[in-house]
Amino acid sequence: MNIELWIPFILASTLILIIPGPTIILVISQAVSHGRWSVLPLVTGVVMGDFTAMTLSFLGLGAVLSTSAVIFGIFKWFGALYLMYLGIKLWTSSPETNAIQNTVKEASAKSLLKNSFVVTALNPKSIAFFVAFLPQFLDPTQAVASQFALLGGTFLFLGGINAALYAIFAGQLNEHMKKRKIRVWFNRCGGSALVGAGIVTAGIKQTL
Repeated sequence: MNIELWIPFILASTLILIIPGPTIILVISQAVSHGRWSVLPLVTGVVMGDFTAMTLSFLGLGAVLSTSAVIFGIFKWFGALYLMYLGIKLWTSSPETNAIQNTVKEASAKSLLKNSFVVTALNPKSIAFFVAFLPQFLDPTQAVASQFALLGGTFLFLGGINAALYAIFAGQLNEHMKKRKIRVWFNRCGGSALVGAGIVTAGIKQTL
C-alpha cells in the first residue's frame, strides 16, 4: 500500500467519522441512558455493522443501491423506521435504578449490540459510501485485494475508536445523573434525537 495514499485516507476517514450521523446519535443516547458499561456492546455493534456494510459493498450491493431506487428505498425506510422505533422506546422508558441495572445488564448488552449493528449495517448511504470512497485511495499498480483489506481494516479501527470516544464521554454523563428527573429528561432528549435522525434518514436521496 502506498503510504502517500494511506495517510490521506486516514485523514479523510477521520474527518468523515467525527461528524455525528445516525449511528453516533444512537451511541450517545444509549450510552447516556445506560452508562459506561454500555460502551463495549455499542462499539462492537458499530464495528460489526461497518464490516457488514463494507462487505455488502464489495459484494456489489453498493452498486445496486446506487442504481436501484426501489432497493435503496427499502433500506432507507427500514433504517429510518428502526431509528424512530428506538427513539420512541427510549423517550417512553423509565430510568433504571442501579439495582435494576445490575439484573438486566446482560440482556441489555445484547440489545445494545443488536441496535447499533442494525442501524450501522443497514444504512444505505454507508453501503454505497464504501463503493464511492475506498476506490479513490487505491494504487492501480498494486494488488487490489490487499489494499482493500488495509483500507477497510483502517476504517473499521478508526470507526471503533470514534464510537468508543463518543460512548465513553456520554457514559460519563450517566454517572453524574443521580436524580430521576434528570434521567427522564436525558432519555427524552436522546429519544427525540433518534426520532430526528430517523426523519433525516427517511429524507436522504439516492445521490451515489
